[in-house]
Amino acid sequence: MSSGKDRDEGFERKFAFDEEAKFKANARRNKALGYWAAEKLGKSGADADAYAKEVVASDFAEAGDDDVLRKVKADFEAAGIDQSEHQIRRTMDELLAKEIENIRNN
Repeated sequence: MSSGKDRDEGFERKFAFDEEAKFKANARRNKALGYWAAEKLGKSGADADAYAKEVVASDFAEAGDDDVLRKVKADFEAAGIDQSEHQIRRTMDELLAKEIENIRNN
């Protein structure tokens, strides 16, 4: 009886750990995306830091990545920077994969 309970608790701990890792990876990805976009927008230093924080904060508007994508895309369009939605999503995917790998290795 106790081994079944232990197994269930182990699954719950793993699930909680995986969800926390996913949250961290997304937050780190959004920050890295913010710096990537800031560079394209000609921002540096404190302006780039502030912009990266805006991108991270934009992720709390709704579930999923669309809110972050819309923010960056709108900022690029306002600045006259030609970046397609596909290009931004590809960068988001690449940065997420990198951050997941960083979390696994640390």
